[in-house]
Amino acid sequence: MSVTTPNRYDVADRAPFRIADLLLRWETILVLLLATVIAFNTYISPYFLDIYNLSDATFNFSEKAIVALAMALLIVSRDIDLSVAAIIAVASLAMGEASVAGASTPMLILIGLAVGAACGAFNGALVTGFGLPSIVVTIGTMSLFRGLAQVVLEDQAITKYPPSFAAIGQGYLAKGVPIPISFTTFLILAAIFAYVLHRTLIGRRIFAQGNNPVAARFSGIPVDRIRFWLFVLTGTMAGLAAVFLTARIGSTRPNIALGFELEAVTMVVLGGVSITGGSGTIPGVVLAVFVLGLTTFGLSLVNVPGIVINVLNGSLLIAAISLPIIARRLLGKRA
Repeated sequence: MSVTTPNRYDVADRAPFRIADLLLRWETILVLLLATVIAFNTYISPYFLDIYNLSDATFNFSEKAIVALAMALLIVSRDIDLSVAAIIAVASLAMGEASVAGASTPMLILIGLAVGAACGAFNGALVTGFGLPSIVVTIGTMSLFRGLAQVVLEDQAITKYPPSFAAIGQGYLAKGVPIPISFTTFLILAAIFAYVLHRTLIGRRIFAQGNNPVAARFSGIPVDRIRFWLFVLTGTMAGLAAVFLTARIGSTRPNIALGFELEAVTMVVLGGVSITGGSGTIPGVVLAVFVLGLTTFGLSLVNVPGIVINVLNGSLLIAAISLPIIARRLLGKRA
């Protein structure tokens, strides 16, 4: 009787599963951190776990979270866009001027998305067309876009928006369902982004060029084309964030979304996306969004000053960047 030996291509060469590997995953650490945040906030404020308070809390971070999803893909590919907050300002300005001219709510949404996409395309063209570093380009366009809004608006504000537009940023998914439209949009987008990054060919290509763009080019991956469209995507998400933010506050001001870019980067890096590119997950970014959003909400319930919250967010960003590097060095020395 013959014995059939398994072909080496039929047996997956997988490392044995270890509990320690699961516990050391960044997402696991974020889950524990999120549980700690919830427990601490529940202890310091009896109003934290109120379903309506939690629902309203999502208004304050949904726009940033939407931007963070696109920023995650960009950073994984070894780029960055620091102009996203300024893009929000320009998109809001365009919507404000169009609203004054009598544009309808659907037209305002299209204008916000189109202006965001155009700004992203401008960034992408400069980066891929001229070979300029993305951080330098987007610092420049950050000043350009923000300056444009400040020149046009000066110290004025545009507040003439139709009620149906305001309902987009202030409304809920359905009557009696305390889930904001903006938060629902974020969750849907998070599922789409997770699928694209982790389950499709384009996602594998993004990881490949983030790990080694030179090798990716030689393997036939259209690196510059992907980079360009990632900038367009990031600009479009900034335009969408502008729609929700402008509708929520009901006005366009020159300082709208000021500082959003650093908060979006903090969400991405705290979510486990390497600032040098090539690694990270969308679920990690989503967990980081909740950690930062609920931390800010909980502290605001007990009247902690905003400057203290900013110091905490900055500390989390530094820790998220430095701790993996320190851990790798310590493990290297032990080896």
